[in-house]
Amino acid sequence: MARKATSRWRLRLIAAISLVAIMAGLWGWWTIQHWRPDSREFPMQGVEVSGEDGVVDWKALKAVGANFAYLDASASAFARDPAFVKNLEDARTAKLRVGAVHHYDPCQPAEKQAANFVTVVPRDRTMLPPAVDLDMLADDCPVKVSDAAVESELMTFLNQIETHTGKPTILKISPEFEDRYHLAAGIDRNLWLVRGVFEPDYAGRPWTLWSANPMLKTEAANGPLNWVVVR
Repeated sequence: MARKATSRWRLRLIAAISLVAIMAGLWGWWTIQHWRPDSREFPMQGVEVSGEDGVVDWKALKAVGANFAYLDASASAFARDPAFVKNLEDARTAKLRVGAVHHYDPCQPAEKQAANFVTVVPRDRTMLPPAVDLDMLADDCPVKVSDAAVESELMTFLNQIETHTGKPTILKISPEFEDRYHLAAGIDRNLWLVRGVFEPDYAGRPWTLWSANPMLKTEAANGPLNWVVVR
């Protein structure tokens, strides 16, 4: 009988520990989904939005603390975000400052990508500086692209879109892209870095924008949003 009682207590203890672990995991997951950097330390906060995020309630987004929005506009040489024009209009109506993002493809010529961007994004000096998303590597390009060519073509792209916008471009560099090409130190532009919760330091110099929570849940959208802060 004593052995049976001891066994039952062990099972109950294991069950209790498992329940606590599950509850802690759920609490941690909920916290991560709703976490944002302290607004006292980072008073300027906002989002990056693409058409894949679906319908966004921009007024609600502003009410929860967004001051600005970066909107996906174009990608590579021909792709364009179908929601860009409407998102641009709706975000402005909600009194958010807006900027445009191009997703860079090192396999495609810089001139064609720049032409794609300037066709989509209006020449408007009230917009935030444009951002170029650098995440795709050239390793799988159909035609080999050297590291030197990646940097050279990127500079051509930057010069052309900066002529259009009148503002220096922000480099949104992923850890993988920086690890491969080490361009943060070689190109004199403000940086936009990416790392959930913990401040990123992989570029070797200070960042200007930080994607702090790529899966923030708010009442402003059905799905998670990429929450961004300014230093």
